[in-house]
Amino acid sequence: MTEFLVKHFIKDYQDVEKVSVRTAYGVLASIVGIFCNVFLFAVKFTVGLVLNSVSVTADAFNNLSDAGSSIIGFVGVKMAEKPADAEHPFGHGRMEYIAALVVSFLVIEVGFTFLKDSVGKIRNPEEMTFSLISVLILLLSIAVKLWLGLFNRKLGEWIDSKVMKAVFADSMGDVITTGATVLSLVFLGVTGINIDGIVGAGVALVVMWAGVGIARDTLEPLIGEAIDPEVYRKIKKFVESYDGIEGTHDLIVHNYGPGRSMASIHAEVPNDVDIEQSHEIIDRIERDAGKELGIFLVIHMDPIETRDESVLKIRQKTVDTLKAIDPECSLHDFRVVPGEGQSNLIFDMVIPIEYDEKTREELPKRLAEKMKEVDPRYQCVITVDYDFVAKTEEEQQTERR
Repeated sequence: MTEFLVKHFIKDYQDVEKVSVRTAYGVLASIVGIFCNVFLFAVKFTVGLVLNSVSVTADAFNNLSDAGSSIIGFVGVKMAEKPADAEHPFGHGRMEYIAALVVSFLVIEVGFTFLKDSVGKIRNPEEMTFSLISVLILLLSIAVKLWLGLFNRKLGEWIDSKVMKAVFADSMGDVITTGATVLSLVFLGVTGINIDGIVGAGVALVVMWAGVGIARDTLEPLIGEAIDPEVYRKIKKFVESYDGIEGTHDLIVHNYGPGRSMASIHAEVPNDVDIEQSHEIIDRIERDAGKELGIFLVIHMDPIETRDESVLKIRQKTVDTLKAIDPECSLHDFRVVPGEGQSNLIFDMVIPIEYDEKTREELPKRLAEKMKEVDPRYQCVITVDYDFVAKTEEEQQTERR
């Protein structure tokens, strides 16, 4: 069903990097969400009137309020589609993150309300009666909400949308809470024991934790997060694939919303090549990055020595010495300025950002001392730099061990 809806209602559905296509996905998800919740409202409201059931009617209006999550998602993706203007030169893409944050608060609010009601039922148990029609209505609600949640999750994975992933969590919260109600009713019908409050409290905590997780994941790109290792390797490999580029460093990526990224990188070019020739290569890379990667890339040229054997030998010795001190560190922008009594070794030293302040201060000093042992004339002029690349899951697991 998901693929059918996508293929029939979204033009160029495979080109998910295009802003217009992402917006179409968001609109489809929102309309489907509104339709599902209004459908549940109509069914429950009608049954509630026929059976004169206050609880069923109240649950119907709960579904009507759930449509709010889909409406928020719709508003978020439509606002994110707005082009850049004088006040927002990088566009409005982060509105999608803000919409997801609002939905996460709704999920937390649902969990908190359910927890409060559950605690009240534990302290003052309410009499429950087993009703087959109520169970059937709840099962219908679970089926619709489960499909809606999985629908949003699949679309969210296809286009990497935090709004849709938040709506998925919101739907799963409803599935879990409604499922807990069904479980309590069935358990009551079989055993005569009322466990509604206890089950509800446990479910409420799970729902609230899911909401906190969504909020945390959504806040990260808003605050500013480290570069994804895969994105880092992709951009670095792309730039270094061009003739005339010897290496790259200092890659920084700014996220202005899904599919809207700006990046800056330093590209090393031979210092004996005409600067206009190198500049022409840099311009071509920047243009191609926009077309092929969908990234607004700004490149700074760093001329480096590629032929002077004496400089290359000193550089390699410095690299080897640094690796012996700490293999996690690296260096770039290396040059040698010889003098009568000393030779200045000028370079940037990259230190992992998670190192503490004391270690950051000690490492350059240790390297400078070691290089003086190699040759007393060596005077290291070090600029400390940091690596803004996120660790892979494997690296994070290794650290936990």
